[in-house]
Amino acid sequence: MEKKNLDWENLTFSYQPIDKRYVAMYKDGAWQEGELSDDPNVVLNECAGVLQYAQQVFEGLKAYTTKDGHIVCFRPDLNARRMYDSAQRMEMPPYPKDKFVEAIKEVVQANAAWVPPYGTGATLYLRPYEFGYSSVIGVAPAKDYEFRIFGTPVGPYFKGGVKPITVRVSDFDRAAPRGTGHIKAGLNYAMSMHAIVTAHAEGFAENIYLDAATRTKVEETGGANILFVDQDGTLVVPKSDTILPSITRRSLVYVAEHYLNLKIDERPVYWQEVLDHKFVECGLCGTAAVISPIGRINDHGTIIDFPSGMEEIGPVMKKMRETLLGIQMGEVEAPEGWIMRIL
Repeated sequence: MEKKNLDWENLTFSYQPIDKRYVAMYKDGAWQEGELSDDPNVVLNECAGVLQYAQQVFEGLKAYTTKDGHIVCFRPDLNARRMYDSAQRMEMPPYPKDKFVEAIKEVVQANAAWVPPYGTGATLYLRPYEFGYSSVIGVAPAKDYEFRIFGTPVGPYFKGGVKPITVRVSDFDRAAPRGTGHIKAGLNYAMSMHAIVTAHAEGFAENIYLDAATRTKVEETGGANILFVDQDGTLVVPKSDTILPSITRRSLVYVAEHYLNLKIDERPVYWQEVLDHKFVECGLCGTAAVISPIGRINDHGTIIDFPSGMEEIGPVMKKMRETLLGIQMGEVEAPEGWIMRIL
């Protein structure tokens, strides 16, 4: 199979349409058979539920070329399960989990020429999503829905190596107790736009959100979970019902415990612990970057510098990141069921 003629090693993390995408419609109370489409455009009525009341959920995952030349995806069954749960919370008919995984296979197989070669640092990013399609003027769920998957080749999140970032504590709340913080819905990201734009304007890479009820506990950032390493080398994982259950975080925790023999402490993390310098490393985790190290936090003028510094990722986070990337790329033996081989 001949690959597309792209400058693979200099791709950015941006959208580029590829040959095929997957489309399935929900009508008359049932999902119709999905199919691949050449058309990257979505045509909607002006009163579509997604436009009027933001009835939409989505996922993000990647297809990789491994060291031995195979094309694989990483734990798509967990994306299927999370999207199923997200759709239920939004009163949308969940796309069947088995059909989700099969649709991922179809999209990757049809676009194999767009999956970057091994060693380039690039991947094929996949975006499954579902939205209210039919017209809704009163506040109510739509009757008809559309499920789609598109892909786009993207470069590595970090150009020139992984460098620690500076973040700030936000004055805004990311999610309310008993709200939608635990699901992957577009509305959660829309509310963070103002906060991230102002953070960037002030020289910060991201916002850290504290819990909305008491503003005493660490939650996550606008688009990633947070991890800490304490002075004893324990991986400390913030726990809350309003934190999105990250597949990358879940995988990193397993890697830390079973590959690196680290102790894991998953619990509520109080902001005062950060102020008291209880942690030696901190990082954000997600699909795009795996781990993005935090070197400094600004809490309204109070500066918290982590001992890992602003020059290099800390040793524990570095090993976790390298191990998970090795698993994804076929360089490290994967736990059973983690890697779905497509070609």
